[in-house]
This record gives sequence, structure tokens and C-alpha cells, in this order.
Amino acid sequence: MQISVVIPSYNRRHTLERALQSVFDQTSTVDEIILVDDGSSDGSSDMVKRQYPEVKVLCQPNLGVSAARNRGIASARFEWIALLDSDDSWMPRKIELIRDARQQHPGFVLYHSDEIWVRRGVRVNPKHKHRKNGGWIFESCLPLCAISPSASVISKSTLESLGMFDEKLPACEDYDLWLRLCHQFPVHYIDKALITKYGGHDDQLSQQYPAMDRFRIHALHRLLTTATLQPEYYRAAEATLLNKLDILINGAVKHHNQALLDEFIPLRDNWYRHGEQLAQC
Repeated sequence: MQISVVIPSYNRRHTLERALQSVFDQTSTVDEIILVDDGSSDGSSDMVKRQYPEVKVLCQPNLGVSAARNRGIASARFEWIALLDSDDSWMPRKIELIRDARQQHPGFVLYHSDEIWVRRGVRVNPKHKHRKNGGWIFESCLPLCAISPSASVISKSTLESLGMFDEKLPACEDYDLWLRLCHQFPVHYIDKALITKYGGHDDQLSQQYPAMDRFRIHALHRLLTTATLQPEYYRAAEATLLNKLDILINGAVKHHNQALLDEFIPLRDNWYRHGEQLAQC
């Protein structure tokens, strides 16, 4: 199992060394490390070239995390892609245990694991709704992101067949990809914390974009209108879409956000009309 690591980064010099060092500290060596510098102005790519000459550095204008990941994946020489966000880190045995899982449980297109959360320097316990699992997890993917990118190792050919990450989504691009993947494939889960996710900092996408469910709504709407879903998956996805629309619109009314109301009320009304028409058939 030959593995290319893809790390997108934008002005993350302060966390990038920790992320890279966690890759070099693996008990099982990866085959390639690709850093995609997404238009940074903090000298991070120069630091990497100087301190980690083994890393392949690709530079591009600031196009967003999806474009950066896609650039790295397209440039990867090997079939298995290990994603790592520049503000996260791996446990030393992550790659070793992923390779063991692949050997013992072949046939999966994605392997992922549990995780540790650290927020503002303090370890926190994820809620029950964040619990990870494996197998056919499509319905677990509907409420929120059920797989952390930094925990995943994915088949490159599968990513290419799915159309890669959606570069039009400024956030929740991982949620969108897991929906497209998990209604077609089961995934393998390793019930060990193999990554540490660091949160609470100002440059997180969740801090930059309020009402994150608007991006999940776009992903659900596209899936329902373009993918061929088995009936129970369709019903579950539609119910999730309508629930998220109701919550988003109620929040927009409360905060007098007319732009969100103008965008999402027509979408909600169309879906309710669609449901009424199906019920009459």
C-alpha cells in the first residue's frame, strides 16, 4: 500500500511544522509528501523547503482548500491518498495501522479512524453525534461530517471517479464528498484515535462562515437531484434537507438575514411542493 500525503495550507506556518513532523514521526514511512501552499504570505512554503527538503511543495494562488487538495491529489504518484489538514497532526502509528487494516480488510476504498479533539489547548470530549463508525454509513453522514479528512486514507481512482472535492463550496466540502462516496461504498473504521484535531482558532473555516448548514443544504440538494439513491437513502436525505432548511430559515428570521431568506425559502417551498406531488401519485 503506497501512500501519498496531501497537506493543503494557507498561512499556517505556526501549525505546519507540527503537522509535518507528525508525518515524519510515523512508525511506517509514507511514500510521498505533498504540501499545497494555497497563496500563503507567511513564508511557510520557504520554511518547508528549507527544513523539510523531502516534501514536494506546490504553490498556487489562494483558491481555497478544495482546490488545494485537488491539486495535491492530481499530482500524487500513488494510489492511496492520506489527507492531513495543516492544523492537525497524526499519532505515530496512524499509517502502520491503516496499512494493517488494508491488509486484513481489503476491498474498501476509504479507511478512517477515531480522533482526539483539542480546543484552545484543552482536550474536549466529542458529543455522541460525533461518534465515528464504519460500513455503510451514508445515513450517519447526513446530519454532519462523519469522517475527518485528516483521519482518512482514500483511493485516488475513487476520488477521481467522484469528481474530487467541490471547489465551488467554500466550506463543508468534506461533508459533500462523503455523501457522494458513502451512498456508493462502505468504509472501514479503525476504533482508535489516530489523529489530533486542534480547534478554536480564528482561521478555521467554521469561524469564518456562520450558518454552515447552508453549504450542507447545497450538497444535499445536489445529491438528491443528480445522484441515483436507493429509496431509503433518498427519503433520509430529503428529510435531512427539509429539517436543515427549516432550522436555517428560522435562524435567518431571528437574525433578520434577508439574503439567506431570499435564497432558501424558495428552495424549501419547492421541496415541500415536491413532497406533496409525490404523495398524490
